[in-house]
Amino acid sequence: MSGSKDAAVLFTLTDIDVGSRLVEALVQHAKSTGGKPIAYEDLLTMGRSMYPKDATLGREVPVGIGVKLAFVRGFCKASALPDLACLAVNKATMRPGPGYKGDWEAERRAVASFDWSSANPRLVTYAGEMRAAIPKRLKPRKERPADVAWYAYFCSHRPACAQVAEDDKKEIINLLMAGLDPETALQRVLAAKAELGELS
Repeated sequence: MSGSKDAAVLFTLTDIDVGSRLVEALVQHAKSTGGKPIAYEDLLTMGRSMYPKDATLGREVPVGIGVKLAFVRGFCKASALPDLACLAVNKATMRPGPGYKGDWEAERRAVASFDWSSANPRLVTYAGEMRAAIPKRLKPRKERPADVAWYAYFCSHRPACAQVAEDDKKEIINLLMAGLDPETALQRVLAAKAELGELS
């Protein structure tokens, strides 16, 4: 995702919670690998291994990672830290998403050489600020009502949902559980797929 898109992102509680976990996973990855890139799927696997009881992180799928990385990028920018999100890459290209415009090699070196020991208190503060900014209209719901809401929307909008794959549906359900409406969730997933070049 590009910087201009990041500024317009509407973060949900899920984006903030998973994004915070990804910050911690990326810090650990940067320390242990010297700033080598990590595929989105592998980053999620690493996060799950660090937090095996985190059900929200456990439901996360790669198509939804862009907004979580926007949270990571926003945290790093707001805290004047190197961009940890630059380490997360598309598995097929082993490069950041097409919206990335920075000096990738320089940013990876900066991430690898940075002392991340003071990042956690800043992360707690930033996550708290982002939680306070969530619109009150976003009311989280349980998985079953989210699934029912998606099925009802899908049945009445089949042509608009023609490109929805199984992982896309999982991310849409995650977004509905986070409080988004079905149409917004669908558009967010389709935009993420388009950004990753997965739509023809």
